[in-house]
Amino acid sequence: MDTIYGKYKGLKSSQLRQLKKLYHQKLPGDIIVTPEFAQRLAAISTDINQPVCIYINRRGQVIRVGVGNALQTQIPPLELPRYGAKRLSGIRCISTKLQPEPPKESSLTAMVRQRLDALALITLTGTGKLKRGGGATGYVQDTYLAHLLPQSEIDTEQQYWSVSEAMNLDSLTSQDFLELVEGLEAEFEREFVAQQVGSDRDLVVLVGLQVDQISEPEFEDRLNELVGLVNTAGGEVLETIRQKRSRPHPRTLIGEGKVQEIALRVQTLGANLVAFDRSLSPAQIRNLESQFGVRVVDRTEIILDIFAQRAQSRAGKLQVELAQLEYMLPRLVGRGLAMSRLGGGIGTRGPGETKLETERRSIQKRITRLQQEVTELQAQRSRMRKQRQKQDVPTVAIVGYTNAGKSTLINALTNSEVYVADQLFATLDPTTRRLSIPDADTGELQNMLLTDTVGFIQQLPPPLVDAFRATLEEVTEADALLHVVDLSHPSWENQIRSVMEILGEMPIVPGPILLVFNKLDKVDSDTLNQAKEEFPLALFISASDRLGLETLRQNLSLLVDFAGVGE
Repeated sequence: MDTIYGKYKGLKSSQLRQLKKLYHQKLPGDIIVTPEFAQRLAAISTDINQPVCIYINRRGQVIRVGVGNALQTQIPPLELPRYGAKRLSGIRCISTKLQPEPPKESSLTAMVRQRLDALALITLTGTGKLKRGGGATGYVQDTYLAHLLPQSEIDTEQQYWSVSEAMNLDSLTSQDFLELVEGLEAEFEREFVAQQVGSDRDLVVLVGLQVDQISEPEFEDRLNELVGLVNTAGGEVLETIRQKRSRPHPRTLIGEGKVQEIALRVQTLGANLVAFDRSLSPAQIRNLESQFGVRVVDRTEIILDIFAQRAQSRAGKLQVELAQLEYMLPRLVGRGLAMSRLGGGIGTRGPGETKLETERRSIQKRITRLQQEVTELQAQRSRMRKQRQKQDVPTVAIVGYTNAGKSTLINALTNSEVYVADQLFATLDPTTRRLSIPDADTGELQNMLLTDTVGFIQQLPPPLVDAFRATLEEVTEADALLHVVDLSHPSWENQIRSVMEILGEMPIVPGPILLVFNKLDKVDSDTLNQAKEEFPLALFISASDRLGLETLRQNLSLLVDFAGVGE
């Protein structure tokens, strides 16, 4: 191992040899650095007129030599031998600095991101004397010692580190390094255990990007929806981080400075997942995971995960699996943490690539088989719909934004027990129930079928639209639609627009639509008056409190008559 990292271009071959010789040094494990090693490092740094960083493990072995500061020479998180919120990485960094000043925030941030045992900074005098045999003296002016702080000791300004006052070299080398590290790790372990007690959920940092085309209310609505998606998927949101940019960064979606900030917060909070509010390319996921050291997911992957949890029927599970595989296939190459099991032998990619190609072929075959089964499912549902049509029983599909209360409404109308939960996508598989309503003119019972469908969501991921085309056909084949809106939601107007946009993109234009505002019991008078003014023909109900249901039944009968069913 003699690789030199950082900004080494332009150095003489003799200077590079001196840097490479540092790999052959071994230091005691109980002290940060010896005076002899510090002077030699300072002499080399003075000679090349650049800072030098040396990374040493707890066995005293030099594992990395870099030219530049701690930020420029840092070890990527995925290459660290040990990594996590409950302990340090087992590596310390000895860094030189040409100017007589404390470490800069960028170097301290790099220390936090790598969870280094310590960062020792050596400032240079600019002069010194080389001894026979390779020794040196007089090159070190002052030293500083920095280390991480446990969360309990972080002040309100979010300083994640402690930096000593300037001290001479003898003071630095006399520090009890093992006592410092063991004390810090014991405190980190206590904090980690306390954080994990009673929770087996993913600890998530959310990231939202607001570009010029997105308004502030729309952006906040997207972030709030992402919080709901993460909670529904079983995660726990620790923090939400925002950034405004004119356009997304092609490599990381967000800017480099924000990437550094998030990496710092991930380590400080002990998060194990970072979730973005928009779709990420495979390359962006790989780049972000290499910076954060934890898994990165986008909005589509979260929705797919929720669908996988919700699917109960064979048809639902089949469609979810198809959507997941179609999403995964282009992301297999270089997927980073999520695909780390595909790695081959040490220092070689061959076996990993072979396994990867095997995975790709296997997934492609499975996708083809699932697509055939989905086609069969479409045909089966088509036959069932034709049988219902032969019975001359009108069908009304209940549509709406996710968590609008559609399942609660169908239960209230038909006295059934469709699964209900205050969660996004509580219903995944379409459910059909019979409803009998007295005819408004004759009083005779009029039968109709109500179909509860999967909730819509803005920017529904294309893999889900494709995979759930059989489910969405329940909407296009219905005689009429009942559009349920959660009036208590702050963005109910945007949700109406999102649902209507999705309906407008369907290949077959659905029948007449009855707009129904739900959750009347949770709405203030101003919102209610606004909705009545904007939508004078709409109905207002509370499915949970069974308010307005009789009026709704009467209007359902009129809706079916208007659709001309049986004429």
